[in-house]
Amino acid sequence: TLASYLIEGHGSEDYFHTRTIMEENFEVWDELMKHLVAATISYLNAQVDAGAQALQLFDSWVGILSPTEYKRFALPYVQQVINGLKSDIPVIYFGTETAPFYPFLKETGADVIGVDWHTPIDEAWNHLGNVAVQGNLDPNVLLTTPDNVRQETEKILRLVNGKPGHIFNLGHGILPNTPMENVRAM
Repeated sequence: TLASYLIEGHGSEDYFHTRTIMEENFEVWDELMKHLVAATISYLNAQVDAGAQALQLFDSWVGILSPTEYKRFALPYVQQVINGLKSDIPVIYFGTETAPFYPFLKETGADVIGVDWHTPIDEAWNHLGNVAVQGNLDPNVLLTTPDNVRQETEKILRLVNGKPGHIFNLGHGILPNTPMENVRAM
């Protein structure tokens, strides 16, 4: 995600420039990623030194990749970041539209895998296997009514069925126009 913002200069619909560098100039991609890995490790370890008790890596754009691309262009760098962090800190790894990567997400080294709202949480967990999972209420649900928010929240909790290792959360960030009444209902 950081690399794509640096390359594109802003958010993107198709990540054309990022994809071009990944595919046609892998050496440039690799060098950029090495710099970002080092900076991210330094920054996150400083957060730990400042008192952070858990860390979360967001990879919001990663869902544009195919599983093969993920394994080549993202996974090795995620692994390097997580391996470079202080070992006593739990790490959550979250990306959007990562269902095709479920077989590889445990390889990141993260203690918890964040799940977006595109896949029911019980199905996602079945694919991920024995790992802690965070998620996965659709943030758009919070734009509806308090009753609907409660129903959808309870639905996720029923699907989890008390399984240990679940961190209830949204399946991505809270939207700016979300009514606080709905947050309280959740």
